[in-house]
Amino acid sequence: MKIGFIGLGNMGAPMAANLIKAGHEVSGFDVAGVTVEGAAQAASAGEAARGADIVITMLPNGAILRAVAAEVIPVMPPGAVLLDCSTVDVESARAVAEQADAAGLAALDAPVSGGIGGAAAGTLTFMVGGSEAAFAKAQPLFDVMGQKAVHCGPAGNGQAAKICNNMILGVTMIATCEAFALADKLGLSRQAMFDVVSTSSGYSWSLNAYCPAPGIGPKSPADNDYKPGFASELMVKDLGLAQQAAEAADADTPMGAQALALYRQFVEEEDGKGRDFSAMLPRFEKRGRS
Repeated sequence: MKIGFIGLGNMGAPMAANLIKAGHEVSGFDVAGVTVEGAAQAASAGEAARGADIVITMLPNGAILRAVAAEVIPVMPPGAVLLDCSTVDVESARAVAEQADAAGLAALDAPVSGGIGGAAAGTLTFMVGGSEAAFAKAQPLFDVMGQKAVHCGPAGNGQAAKICNNMILGVTMIATCEAFALADKLGLSRQAMFDVVSTSSGYSWSLNAYCPAPGIGPKSPADNDYKPGFASELMVKDLGLAQQAAEAADADTPMGAQALALYRQFVEEEDGKGRDFSAMLPRFEKRGRS
């Protein structure tokens, strides 16, 4: 396929590289001037999108997505698909889909799970909102960039799935870090804690696959001095999106709200900025009951 790829950051660049390796023709654009070997370098988002079968975006937020969509939609050929892999608010995803539909295009909101490692390895999971026809057209690209793509329903539902998933992730990571810090104070070794909980009712991805305790379980950012991984400030962003959606939907999410407050404090008032979101463990280690 002929693909325009807009946003070649830590996630977008390896995703684009995998598409090029698979034989697709990629024209890339990034405001920072980042390039990917094998991709044609476009001078603007509009130039990257012109004539493309599918335009993929990986952008920081909904406002930037709306601005890019306004630039690329007018130059995309009829029937093309605007495939947004950013994590943005549901409202922006649905507004862009309506704009694309009005122009005779299709749009998919397809945020990802799997982080930088998954982007490089081509093992991302895509949560996709949009029409069945657009999903089918993009499926070969999902197969290259990821290991799984789930069609979640109409426009905006991919973002809904992502923010619900990451609200669970933020809450469970905090609980996991609290439990390890408590186990330390109770004289329980971290290895024993892991061996018991990883096969008991406290089992979770945060503990079993991404353990916040260095040297315990599979290798994780904890074993690399908490270099992200998934940065704490990105968790603040995603938990903020979840609370924004909860407010709009009149949903009671007290644990999500508390997780947002803790991560925001960690990033803005403590030493969490630029550290993996699992660095909550050393934070709790140093704290007593207040």
